[in-house]
Amino acid sequence: MILCDIGNSFLHFYHRGKIWKEIATELTQKDSNEVIFYISVNEDSTKALLYSHPKCFDLTPYLTLDTAYKGLGIDRIAACYSIEEGAIIDAGSAITVDIMQDGIHLGGFIMPGIAQYKKMFSHIAVLNCEMNLGIDLEAFPQNTKDALSFGILKSIFLTIQNTARNKKLYFTGGDGKFLSRYFNHAIYDDTLVFKGMQKSIAKHIASKGIKL
Repeated sequence: MILCDIGNSFLHFYHRGKIWKEIATELTQKDSNEVIFYISVNEDSTKALLYSHPKCFDLTPYLTLDTAYKGLGIDRIAACYSIEEGAIIDAGSAITVDIMQDGIHLGGFIMPGIAQYKKMFSHIAVLNCEMNLGIDLEAFPQNTKDALSFGILKSIFLTIQNTARNKKLYFTGGDGKFLSRYFNHAIYDDTLVFKGMQKSIAKHIASKGIKL
C-alpha cells in the first residue's frame, strides 16, 4: 500500500516509513501490485497519477470531520483526522491552523507562510534582505534584518499561541520543524496527513472488507 497526498506543486508519497515527493511530469514507476490510496487538491496531477499507475483509489469520500467549516481542504481534513485533541499547524507556503477538541473540528484559519511574509517586502530595497532565523523573540531588534525577522516570526508565534492557548501543538509542513522550536511541548510530525489517511483506511476500507 502506497499513500499519496497530491498538492498544488508536488505529489507526496509515503510507503513503509519513507516519504518522498515527485512532480506530475516525472512520476516514477511504482510496483503495479501496490494500491495507491490518494487525496488531491490538483486535478491535473491526479490525472497524471491515474495515467501512470494501474491501481489508484481515491480516499476523499472516506475522510470526513465533524465540523461546521465550509470548504476545508482534504489535506487539512486528513491531518485533523489523525488528532483527537490539539492544534494542528501545517506550515508551508501558507500556514493553516486547525483546532480539534474531543474529535470535533472547532474551526481554523489561514495565514501567509514565512516565505510569503518575506515576499511582501521584496519590492522595498531596504527590506529585501535575508531573515535571521535565529532571532530572539524576547529581545528588541537593533537592526533592520532582525527587525524584519522579529516582525514576521513574532506575529506567527503570537497568533498561534493566542489561538491554541493550552492545547498541545502538532506541527507539520516544510517550516513546521523550524516553527515548533518556539513552543513548549510542541510536536513536529511530517506524517500527520498520512496518519489520517491510514486511520481512514483502517476504519472504512480494511474493516469493511471493501474490495479494490
